[in-house]
Amino acid sequence: MILLSWNVNGLRAVAGKGFAEWLATCNADVVGIQETKLQTHHEEGFPEASGYRARFASSTVKKGYSGVGVYYRPEPIAVRAELPDPRFGGEGRFLHLEYPAFHFLNVYFPNGSQGPERLNYKLAYYDAFLAHAQELRRQKPTVACGDFNTAHTELDLKNAKSNAANSGFLPEERAFLDRFVAAGYIDTFRLFEPGGGHYTWWDYRFQARTRNVGWRIDYFFVSEELRPAVARAFIQSEVMGSDHCPVGLELTV
Repeated sequence: MILLSWNVNGLRAVAGKGFAEWLATCNADVVGIQETKLQTHHEEGFPEASGYRARFASSTVKKGYSGVGVYYRPEPIAVRAELPDPRFGGEGRFLHLEYPAFHFLNVYFPNGSQGPERLNYKLAYYDAFLAHAQELRRQKPTVACGDFNTAHTELDLKNAKSNAANSGFLPEERAFLDRFVAAGYIDTFRLFEPGGGHYTWWDYRFQARTRNVGWRIDYFFVSEELRPAVARAFIQSEVMGSDHCPVGLELTV
């Protein structure tokens, strides 16, 4: 089973940059997308495509903001939007597809760079997400993908020292990823690639992507029980259309 995740930075924008062609040829069973920037009434403009069905969770609190979606071929047992904690509803950041072998969690975590209030919101969202993932994991294994908006280690961004005081690489943000891993979730890319220089987001400015001055902030994590099923994890850095690129995971389930 092939799973993909991509922060598209606007689904309507990437639709004009080859998204449909990419989707038609990506050979994935499930594709999670983040930062769709759709409103509910836009969702019907992006229905089934290339043999996929689609579900979305869009922001109801701000136009052109946040939003996640999933394109899928195997029919899930259930689809649920938003974390159960009511503090975190309305921004369209979470979609949960339940399959027989695992829970698929597609998440667009908040950005903490807009000031202390949003940073605190981001950290609280992390905590609520981990609690929910652990609850679901009692039933069956869990796959979590999306834009985590944090680079975990110094290997995961080009300029670690100069970004040490910036959101996305703050100690308290990185500490969540430490706790997530300690709780039994595996960064699947690191099962296959221990080195640096592999990124998933590049600033649009300063020719950052051309120079490969980036951050790895998009991930596929699996709960420990799924480790034997992880066949491959990869980054599709050649895929253009967004300031992020897709990341992928292949499971033998």
